[in-house]
Amino acid sequence: MAEMLIMGAVAYAPKVVIIWEGLKAYFAERGLAFDYVLYSNYERQVEAQFDGTIHLAWNSPLAWLRAERMAKAHGQAVSAVAMRDTDRDLTSLIVVRADGGIETPADLRGKTVGLGAIDSPQATLIPLQHLSRLGLLAGRDFTARRFDVLGGKHGDHIGGERDAALALMRGEVDAACMNDGNHLTFLAEDTLLPGASRILAQTGAYDHCNFTTSPGAPVHLIGRFVELLLAMAWEDPAVRPLLELEGLKQWLPGRTSGYALLEQAVDEQGFYAPDGRILAADYRY
Repeated sequence: MAEMLIMGAVAYAPKVVIIWEGLKAYFAERGLAFDYVLYSNYERQVEAQFDGTIHLAWNSPLAWLRAERMAKAHGQAVSAVAMRDTDRDLTSLIVVRADGGIETPADLRGKTVGLGAIDSPQATLIPLQHLSRLGLLAGRDFTARRFDVLGGKHGDHIGGERDAALALMRGEVDAACMNDGNHLTFLAEDTLLPGASRILAQTGAYDHCNFTTSPGAPVHLIGRFVELLLAMAWEDPAVRPLLELEGLKQWLPGRTSGYALLEQAVDEQGFYAPDGRILAADYRY
């Protein structure tokens, strides 16, 4: 039997099974024995990268940081080998009601800011880091109201962001934090009603998910995996449905230069320790 490459992925939505079954068939047709293991949360998945269960993982940006920290703490190394075109150069937005009387971030003092889940990079960690850079600290200058949906999935489901946006429209919060792409989705689906909101602030750019290798992963299998992944073409009708489901047009080589903002947020807010231990006391997954 051919040596098999085993990947981990988090089941944040039913479509995940369709995506990875399709990719499994795609790889098999090209001679790469491939299988996947689904996890209910990223924390278990990252830990599985260090017990020999999986060779690589489709990791959130937060999971990448934890994997990198755990590897360094054990004298090992992990690599980000591939990512989507849509994983690069994202931003988060702080959105307010158009008639709310909030003109600058300083006007958030004494107000309530809606966030995503506790472990959402784009709707909690990075926006809080951005506000802190502006001299606004949660609990001191404003009230942070989290919309904790599906802990452990690192905000990939966008449910918490949508709940925060709905709360903004109902007047239950004075501002809501969300990824820029989700902001467009919320406008298109009328979660944010036409003309009823505006962007108050925008964070710096950051990257999102990547395929993270596990320590000791078979280099030849990883190389073939990346080669086949990068060869997937939007113009190919056999693979285009999978790319559409996964939200990309092109796979790109991985990079790690886009995680600085999140790393700062993780350290400042005490989410992970330098060795990857989970520090956030009220994190449930």
